[in-house]
Amino acid sequence: MKPIHFGVTIPQIKRTWEEAKSASVEFEAMGYDSLWVCDHLYGPQSPQIPILEAWSLISAVAAVTDKVEIGTLVTPVGMRNAAHLGKVIATVDNISGGRVIPGFGAGWMPREFTDFGMPFLPTSGRMGQLRETVELLKAMWSEPSVTYEGKYVQTNNLVCEPKPVRTPPILIGGSGEKVTMKLAAQHAAIWNHQAARQAELPRKVEVLKQHCDALGRDPNDIVISQQCLVTIAPDEASAGPMVETAKKIFGGHMGDPTGPLAIAGSPQRVREQIQKHIDLGCTMFQIEFFGRDTKEPAKLFAETVLPHFK
Repeated sequence: MKPIHFGVTIPQIKRTWEEAKSASVEFEAMGYDSLWVCDHLYGPQSPQIPILEAWSLISAVAAVTDKVEIGTLVTPVGMRNAAHLGKVIATVDNISGGRVIPGFGAGWMPREFTDFGMPFLPTSGRMGQLRETVELLKAMWSEPSVTYEGKYVQTNNLVCEPKPVRTPPILIGGSGEKVTMKLAAQHAAIWNHQAARQAELPRKVEVLKQHCDALGRDPNDIVISQQCLVTIAPDEASAGPMVETAKKIFGGHMGDPTGPLAIAGSPQRVREQIQKHIDLGCTMFQIEFFGRDTKEPAKLFAETVLPHFK
């Protein structure tokens, strides 16, 4: 049985570095296993929304924490030069002492590519970028020098020193059954299922297993993780209005807070919903807590839920 891993997202959108730093330090002290940031160059709703850049933020968080792992949900590989991205991640892993979990995906927001001088390719092209970037990074983090001639990524005698402290456990996020999940079965240490499709987790787990079987890989070698909104309150009576508010605010972006696998309600209800995920084979959770000050629900979760699974 894999250990149960609980991660939490840190303040990043419309938040200052001081807020992000304070939350990171407190979440680590509460006993969470990892801290997560989204990798967008623009706020998802508008370019005018302030957002801290992901890898700069992770680097700073690495310097003010000691034990937690730190990762991205997820880095669209085509937003940056692939080789430069690999060098950045290796450096941040050195700053952290080997605590980085690089999460990768194809991306979906055109302007955060094109406004920064990178082409936003059709879906097939972005999937090709994802495959080639992951292959390049695995090579540059392990080999003395790398020459890579892909359709989207090319390098010649590329050197990456220092290497990461550990081989970074690559996370691939997304639920596309034909391409993304096959790439996860081929290359990922962790496959992440996004919150918007949380109710589909049972089927997606089976699809991942099918890809592993076809590739000859043991599905137990891959950690299944779930990005999730958690709405927790001391009791069901006070949780009800919070769930309704969360449904209005998040819409479908973070899944249905009343859905069959939604993690919402009293601590007992939250524990029951987490166990449903574990029974399906999901052992890692990246939590977005509902609330203006997420430290408050994070503390309640840490006191009433974490001990049950640790």
